[in-house]
Amino acid sequence: MPPPSSGRTLFFFEKPSAMRQLQRFFRSPSTVCVAAEGHLLSAEEPGSIRPEWKPWRFDVLPIVLATIPVGYGTNRSGQSHESKIAAIRQALTGVERVIIATDPGREGSMIAWEVLEHLGWHGRVDRLKLGALDEVSIRRAFAALAKDPDSGERDYAAYLEALCRQYEDYHLGLNGTRAISLRLRPPAFREPWRFGGVQTPTLAILADLEERIRSFVPQDFFKVAVHLATRSGAELTLWHAPKERIFDAAIAETIRSAAATWSGPLAVAHKDVRRAPPRLFSKDTLARRCAKRFGWDPQHTAGVAQDLYDQGYLSYPRTESEHLPEGQAGDAAAVIAAVTTVLTDLNAVVPRDAAPLIRRGLKGHYVADPGEHHAIVPLRKAPERGRLGADQFRVWELVAKAYLAAHLPDGVDARTSVTAEVETPLGVKRFAVSGSVVRAPGWRAIYGSEAEAEADVVPGKAKREAEATATRLPLVTDGEAASAATADVATAMTEPPRRITRGELPVVMGRLIDQVDDPAAKRALENPANPNEPKGLGTAATRDTILPKLLKSRYITLSTGKDPAIEVTEVGRTFIRAVRGVFPAYGDPVGRAMFEAELAEIGRAATRAEAVARANAFRQRTRARLDDLIAAIARAPAVSLDPSLIPAGQGDQRPPTPAMMAFAVSLSERKGVTLPRGCRSSISVCRAFLDTHAGPRAAQADHAGGQRIPSAAMLGYARSLAQQRGVPCPPEAETDFDACRRFLDAHAAPPRQGRGEASAGGTKGKKSAEREKRRGRSARTPRPATARRRA
Repeated sequence: MPPPSSGRTLFFFEKPSAMRQLQRFFRSPSTVCVAAEGHLLSAEEPGSIRPEWKPWRFDVLPIVLATIPVGYGTNRSGQSHESKIAAIRQALTGVERVIIATDPGREGSMIAWEVLEHLGWHGRVDRLKLGALDEVSIRRAFAALAKDPDSGERDYAAYLEALCRQYEDYHLGLNGTRAISLRLRPPAFREPWRFGGVQTPTLAILADLEERIRSFVPQDFFKVAVHLATRSGAELTLWHAPKERIFDAAIAETIRSAAATWSGPLAVAHKDVRRAPPRLFSKDTLARRCAKRFGWDPQHTAGVAQDLYDQGYLSYPRTESEHLPEGQAGDAAAVIAAVTTVLTDLNAVVPRDAAPLIRRGLKGHYVADPGEHHAIVPLRKAPERGRLGADQFRVWELVAKAYLAAHLPDGVDARTSVTAEVETPLGVKRFAVSGSVVRAPGWRAIYGSEAEAEADVVPGKAKREAEATATRLPLVTDGEAASAATADVATAMTEPPRRITRGELPVVMGRLIDQVDDPAAKRALENPANPNEPKGLGTAATRDTILPKLLKSRYITLSTGKDPAIEVTEVGRTFIRAVRGVFPAYGDPVGRAMFEAELAEIGRAATRAEAVARANAFRQRTRARLDDLIAAIARAPAVSLDPSLIPAGQGDQRPPTPAMMAFAVSLSERKGVTLPRGCRSSISVCRAFLDTHAGPRAAQADHAGGQRIPSAAMLGYARSLAQQRGVPCPPEAETDFDACRRFLDAHAAPPRQGRGEASAGGTKGKKSAEREKRRGRSARTPRPATARRRA
């Protein structure tokens, strides 16, 4: 569709709200604006491309496409985007130039470019990068656009990177899920074993932690305390708690014995300790803070932050950076003034006449290059309390306070430490205690009694041993003589690693470097160009989507609490072992992070031609990896899993069908076993009982035309029913799943209530079955898992 020369420009926005924000600042008869609604196109399912790809058959794998066919997507109401794309096609008529003004980042670029390519647009394209939607940021974005004639070329590279991520995700999800489900999945697990390039190594992180927690054996360790009296009459307790813990009780007793008779001078040191403000928020650290403070799911936090960005109150929220560009240092005074018009109670701690403190460098807040998007910060446009919802104001206040703290002086603590050097048969041992008082609160005055000043512990690690402190130290002078009154040994116990919580998982994925101990792996994950953003899993925009997928697959469960901990189920542990057994690379988080770093090079290409070449090479590599994956799975046997270890899914809380219950009662009577608790109320409990006592279901072999054979449990029950009812079992029921199911529907009756017996199946049973059918729940045996849409 070659555009005629007219001088008209089309602005392509991601959402109508962003379009309205910009239209407040410019209107021109030579411009036309269109807004998408997220992705307007969606990938086609394999079965709609080729009918033979619809049934799950191992012999047709791998299914590989040169490009992924797309069709019209739908909005949240289920309406097709066809009319919206038609409107964009019409709007492009007579346009000479397109300016993409979607959200900055790969995903925003893809939303626009995929539509332009679908409509055959070949004209000029430029990229307007809007880091925020306030007036100053919008004007700066237009100024940067005017100075950059190649913005569209680089943005096309970002689009190709997003397209390649989709290409790999589509093919891995399609082929990996089908192949693993058909060949490796335990017979007792009836749902697909969902597989993905990011979610599988993320599960591997959690599974490795699970193994460390379950195999952890607590050990006693020992700390020695000496209780002293000084010449001036002061009393205090000093502790020997070395970094390398004491696990030998005899060693601890030797040190205690020497300390009990000690006397000598005390060393007293006073020094000021400066405490710098914490870093600004990235998307993941903001999600972690909201999870800890409010108990929010990361996806909820992301949605609230996005709403604030759309309204022009926060900068772009889907960022991995915790720094600001040096060029924005001049904005600090104006932003602080705007923030304090809302947080008026902080005017007393934010000096009006003092210039904001600007900290530069990687240990500060302003750097030369903060990355693709800078940290999340408030803007000059400050909200009115009544104009925002409660959750929106909570997020804005968190971000605003962090920004204020970043521009205030350091906190200063006066710290006093008292030490004694004790001679023992094992050498000189240091005993110490410390205490501190706040000399100057500095930025901490922003938070008052809140715990913002505390550093977050590393997820998945055991808590560090805190040094001995005293709430109040007596007045002791340096060199003052003291002597031991008594000494004793305190016993403590080592603790297992902490579980990663729901709010921490995105941080763990982004900072994989904190989870590995191997020095070589740590070096591989470093990012010399931006040390504060090491290589990780997924992107900031997609990390929040991984946990729901893992939950859906029953690979993990969540504990209770405000920010629940993640526990890997036996299904998840078995899945990871199976993946690592056939293709270790897909269960290696570090290797995946390196792979993603190479993928990101597509988006950094300087020209379109270079980006296209890199993208083609990546697709070729993806196809080769798929071939290797399918070949490895073909050689591997299925794994086993105790059905009782399969956790219940959301759909498993419904009761079993009457046919299932009748079969379960028949089995319990025939084999003399008791029905398990919950068998009558939970379909998952009933399935596990049937799998255990009726034998594993038959493999879902694919016959011509996709015909399935009935399971061993179905056949056994059909034959039993035929004998009880005195009717022949149809021959086709032996080989055809649907025929077997029809026979069971016709002859299975619900069990009698209260005695665990199958009812005789008279008129009452028939009426009950008819009622069940009318309500759309015909009495039938459970259907084996069929081909389902990939996660």
